[in-house]
Amino acid sequence: MQWRSESTGPDAMRGASDDQISYATGWTISGLATLGTIVAIWVLGI
Repeated sequence: MQWRSESTGPDAMRGASDDQISYATGWTISGLATLGTIVAIWVLGI
């Protein structure tokens, strides 16, 4: 009997799709903008 894993097969070999990369990029930019705003408020003492 052979065990089958969910992570093996053509999908696992394909890597991240363009949609996943765009999603991750969007969240990264959003997070950096939020951190930048917090730091700016902290440094400027607004």
